[in-house]
Amino acid sequence: MPLLSMTGFGDARHERENHSLSAEVRTINNRHLKLNLRSTEGYAALDSRIEAVVRQFVRRGTVNVNIRIRHLSPAEDYRVNLDVLGNYIDQLQKLAAQRHFNEELRIEPLASLPGVIEELSVEAHDPDDVWPLLEPTLREALESMTAMRLAEGEALAADLASQCETVEASLKNIAARAPQIVEGYRQRLQDRVGEALAKFNVSIEPIDLVREICVFADRSDISEEIVRLRSHLAQFTQALQSAESAGRKLEFICQEMGRETNTIGSKANDAEISHEVVAIKTALERIREQIQNVE
Repeated sequence: MPLLSMTGFGDARHERENHSLSAEVRTINNRHLKLNLRSTEGYAALDSRIEAVVRQFVRRGTVNVNIRIRHLSPAEDYRVNLDVLGNYIDQLQKLAAQRHFNEELRIEPLASLPGVIEELSVEAHDPDDVWPLLEPTLREALESMTAMRLAEGEALAADLASQCETVEASLKNIAARAPQIVEGYRQRLQDRVGEALAKFNVSIEPIDLVREICVFADRSDISEEIVRLRSHLAQFTQALQSAESAGRKLEFICQEMGRETNTIGSKANDAEISHEVVAIKTALERIREQIQNVE
């Protein structure tokens, strides 16, 4: 399954069986799944069904769902409240007589006054009857949102793969440089010892020199860290193509790569390796930022 971004938007609108139905879905970053649902008053009984459908599409992130359900009433569902209309007319005529207004009252503008037109079927319809109409609209909105998340996920995956290549290239340079560190230390140590012996006219046992080189070699050995970092890099690449929700796993692997990189930098004590360590840390920081948006 391709990588999914946690950021997306989708909506859908339909009219079915005298109902106007709309669903809007927005997703943003969150370490866990959090659902914020707003729906038309009277349809709270559908909340659990809506959540169950959302969970089929989203496994991590904050999901904001807005559901609107409106009954499209036919003409016979409306009536003119003659009592309210008559009350408006009486008050307006009385006011006109007191202020000496000479204007004729028209019914058309009076019809827009509050309470004049009544809708007889304002109550919400049975949620069980509405759900088969709403569910396809909700799924269409979720599919639209998923398409957007997939498109952004492709861009994320491409960038993460590029950063992994940077890490791999620097790790290759570190592995090539590592054997030269001990040899360089041995040469420097021999030169300094030779200068000291000539200056002070003293001697030193070769075994002491070998022991010192072995201690340095053991202390600066980064072969295990290189192997583990390579393994973490392979696991990261594999997780990018995983069918499971990859965000948390990628985050954990990135942390482990950071630990190994820090250890390499502290043990190697070499300028060239330090330069490569900085390049790896820069790439890992970029990876860390990007995976915050991976489901």
